[in-house]
Amino acid sequence: MTLQQLKYADAVATYGSISEAARRVFVTQPTLTESIRALEEELRTAIFSRSARGIAVTREGEEFLASARQILDDAARIQEKYTGKAVRKPQFAVSCQHYAFAVEAFMEVVKECEAAAYDFTLRETVTSEIIEDVARHRSEIGVMYLSSRNERVITKLLKNEGLKFEELFVSHPHVFLAPSARAASPRRNSTTILSSRSSREPRTRSTSRKR
Repeated sequence: MTLQQLKYADAVATYGSISEAARRVFVTQPTLTESIRALEEELRTAIFSRSARGIAVTREGEEFLASARQILDDAARIQEKYTGKAVRKPQFAVSCQHYAFAVEAFMEVVKECEAAAYDFTLRETVTSEIIEDVARHRSEIGVMYLSSRNERVITKLLKNEGLKFEELFVSHPHVFLAPSARAASPRRNSTTILSSRSSREPRTRSTSRKR
């Protein structure tokens, strides 16, 4: 097992694709594939599962990658300390649903930081994958929508994964109608809106790993 193999495995897990990982680490796909295969054989562990839909990290692979990334970070710190050259950029990744405010906030962070010194990633995905991304160390922060309709389930998932959440703000549901749409009576419109609202206001929260 070599640091290079750890870097390749980390790249495949980060980008979710052999072709994209190979492009990012500047090697051919066959070279990357063979390196991962040799690493899995040496460890006698399947780090990735392959299917027609692509490649995914296994549960054992997640545990391995958590250790591998720690080793890569330690190696980078040692090299930077004694050579003065940073060889591994710190990662800042955010997973969220499709929220305009999250994209704008992420871009503000990129602008305020020295973009070339960090590896920034914004992943737009579904709630279950947001939780998994943060729990499996693919993202530092997750942003999701929470209401009384899903709070019990999500709270349980967060607890099981050892994650904590912080409320960002309370949002209010809106209904948008086309100008040509037939207006409903105030009574009917109000009932329709209220039936889609919970007893407590929906909230948007950020999720992160417990320190």
